Amino acid sequence: MTRCDVAIAGAGIIGLAAALELSSHGRKVTVFDRGEAMSEASRAAAGMLAGADPENPPELQDLARLSLSLYPEFLARVEALSQKPIPIRTKTTLQGVHHPPPHAATLSESEVLAHAPGTRIGDLHFLLLEETSFDAWDLAEALPAAVRAAGIDLREHTSVIRAHCTSRGAEIVTAAGTFSAAGFLNATGAWAPDLEPALPVVPRKGHMLTAELPGPVQMHCVLRVPGVYIVPRGSHRYTIGSTVEDAGFDRTVDPLRIQELFSRAIELWPPLREASIAETWVGFRPGSGDDLPIIDRIEENHWIATGHFRNGILLGPATGKVVSQWMLGHQPEVDLTAFRCGRFASALAGS
Repeated sequence: MTRCDVAIAGAGIIGLAAALELSSHGRKVTVFDRGEAMSEASRAAAGMLAGADPENPPELQDLARLSLSLYPEFLARVEALSQKPIPIRTKTTLQGVHHPPPHAATLSESEVLAHAPGTRIGDLHFLLLEETSFDAWDLAEALPAAVRAAGIDLREHTSVIRAHCTSRGAEIVTAAGTFSAAGFLNATGAWAPDLEPALPVVPRKGHMLTAELPGPVQMHCVLRVPGVYIVPRGSHRYTIGSTVEDAGFDRTVDPLRIQELFSRAIELWPPLREASIAETWVGFRPGSGDDLPIIDRIEENHWIATGHFRNGILLGPATGKVVSQWMLGHQPEVDLTAFRCGRFASALAGS
């Protein structure tokens, strides 16, 4: 039976960030994924590090703050290990809100138009946020290569069928045989209930698209309002998202959904009338019962990290850090009370 110190199911940003952190502490880590690494929600994301988004639940504040502080070193390490660049695409965000937070400084119309020429302001108030973004596809190419370069055993196309965890460790049954480990982490995102059936985690389908806009009128900041966001990607390309749908694991790209999303983006930023749709795709965000992450030890030597909904990219490095601290026997540096499974006690008991 092949043995490692830690086995991780799920090779998205959460699982791979945890693997890198554990490996840096000398642990032998094996990561399993049912498909290709970083091929699901992590690749489908827009790549916004939206820690200052006023629509974020307040419970995320400390975890988001930690993640933002970790990101420069995290990206630098991934680039150094993988030899693949992850360029920062934008450094500011125009956030449109109907009701600005108390004491927030809102922009004048001329200030909004200076950042995003042609924006239709309507009845929104705009905030200027210091917020970076990168292309999630860049990270999806670099992170698996970095993990392998760090000596982590990454086994793609190898589903974890079940994990039996006791005080003595974990036995991991996979499509490629049985493995043993001192500890096990379920970081399979929207597929987490395959291993923990009682967990209230469901896929929240999201349509997205890339538009190409020729001509001199361009934008160099993220433009985000309730219902749509526009993220510059360089070379006159813009990522536009995103719908939130309860449609199970239906991978169908619906042309009507795409057109509705594109129309909302054009309504916000009319220069996109001259753009063409270059790519379309869907992703499955892991949504919990209250749309907060689930980060917990659910039994001896058995941890879970899922339910990050729209904030997996933002919270990836911090989740990897705190769950690794816990697995190594240390106190996580962020209070995880709001993310424990106990908040679903009645639902879990009913299951």
